[in-house]
Amino acid sequence: MNVAGLSIAGIQAGLKSRQFSAAELAGEALRFASEENPKTNAYLHLCPERAMETARRVDAELAAGRDPGPLAGVPVAVKDVIVTRGVRTTCGSKLLEKFVPPYDATAVVRLEQAGGVVVGKTNCDEFAMGSSNENSAFGPVRNPVALDRVPGGSSGGSAAVVAQGTAVVSLGSDTGGSIRQPASFCGVVGVPPTYGRVSAYGLVAFASSLDHIGPFSRNVADAATLLKVIAGRDDMDATSAAAPVQDYHAAMTGDLRGVRIGLPKEYFAGLESETGDRVHAAVDVLRKLGCEIVDISLPHTEYAISAYYIICTAEASSNLARYDGVRYTTRSSDAATLQDMYRHTRGEGFGAECKRRIMLGTYVLSHGYYDAYYLKAQRVRNLLTRDFQQAFEKVDAVVAPVSPFPAFKLGEKLADPLQMYLSDIYTITGDLAGIPCMSVPCGTTSAGLPVGMQILTRHFDEPGMFRVAHAYERAVTR
Repeated sequence: MNVAGLSIAGIQAGLKSRQFSAAELAGEALRFASEENPKTNAYLHLCPERAMETARRVDAELAAGRDPGPLAGVPVAVKDVIVTRGVRTTCGSKLLEKFVPPYDATAVVRLEQAGGVVVGKTNCDEFAMGSSNENSAFGPVRNPVALDRVPGGSSGGSAAVVAQGTAVVSLGSDTGGSIRQPASFCGVVGVPPTYGRVSAYGLVAFASSLDHIGPFSRNVADAATLLKVIAGRDDMDATSAAAPVQDYHAAMTGDLRGVRIGLPKEYFAGLESETGDRVHAAVDVLRKLGCEIVDISLPHTEYAISAYYIICTAEASSNLARYDGVRYTTRSSDAATLQDMYRHTRGEGFGAECKRRIMLGTYVLSHGYYDAYYLKAQRVRNLLTRDFQQAFEKVDAVVAPVSPFPAFKLGEKLADPLQMYLSDIYTITGDLAGIPCMSVPCGTTSAGLPVGMQILTRHFDEPGMFRVAHAYERAVTR
């Protein structure tokens, strides 16, 4: 049984024909993950007891003639910032090294109700802060495509396990590109949906107005299946949207005739690398499929990086204040007084990137600077959202690169945080606007490194996004 070669449809067919059982598949997935993980460090921990319990439940449902759900028997990995009852959730931080949540995130509940088998929790940048997965307290993740390179961040572990084949699909979280950039670097599909499309209940907060959960997969159809399962209103999350969940597969007709694709000039200006060549080649494929290619402008793009790093660090400063050694965190032993406990627990527990963002966020929220920085950044966010709204009056979807470059070498950008932040230059705009986006593989460089093409659509138009992505994928793989 080759877990790395299976899709959701393949698993459904195998279970139906009794080629294998869900328990056999779960056992093989766990064995394969345990064997391969030392190469990439993509899993922080596996959960065999939980996986086998779910798999046996799926087999019992099948034996009784009942439908166990659209994810029946599918091995799923979950980013370690998404809480799982009875299974450690560390957020890649020493502070939560021993934290075992008493409840499941809504997305996890829904995927298991649909028959999905959670095999493990994936490594990530600490509290989802990073663009390379080198900020984890438990060591960096290595890109399975090239082990000397990063998988992208912060959901690098979730992208790596899908690319490696140790999970069929996985869940990540996206704040400023943390699903799309790892998907691009690892050569898989990654989808952050519209903000509020998937419940954030149980997603450990970094920047609450930006964080959202989404799927990784090896093909567009599997991403659509997983997203449909986890999407929808949740009473436990006031930010989740009541908009009905559409049938994403019904939109994947393969027909793109008359679809208008916008190319933002700000994203392609100066992009003369192999990355740009691959994205332009993908645009040519879309043109041949009948799309009308339209040049557009998103004029406030140049302010996006500044606005994003003010907003996200401000929210991080507030959200991470709860890690003080009193409740769920590891507590410093060097704590003679209450103030010492706070200071030493945070000083020993947080990594350098978390400390950098907390300090920056505290500064921009401080008296005398709130209006000058945070309020102004929120106004820029509104302008960026308006840019996309105006663009979608002219086009049905926007296509752009995911990153200016492919996966870079481990350690290459650690000494220069600003260069690391700039790797998110094409992805943060979609998050600030709250629109659905995805990364679809569109080729490799001469060095064999994957390149992703980004597709963005208007709020809650995930069907239109999947329509374009699936038609492109089918055109280049058939």
